[in-house]
Amino acid sequence: MSKSCKGLAEELVKCLSESDCVKVEKRTYRECAKEKSPSVSSECVGLRETYFNCKRGQVDMRARIRGNKGY
Repeated sequence: MSKSCKGLAEELVKCLSESDCVKVEKRTYRECAKEKSPSVSSECVGLRETYFNCKRGQVDMRARIRGNKGY
């Protein structure tokens, strides 16, 4: 269960590395993931939300019994 969100994390990093926020503005991945700037695509924002929900599911006791849905 601890690795169920690994695929989402890799997809998010890949998406952010191709965005203008990292390429043009030379900001860190963390800064670009936190903000909703126009230089980050809507696909990356959607991946960020999905990754957040996946990580939240790891600490939810109901999801721990059933298992995290994962990626």
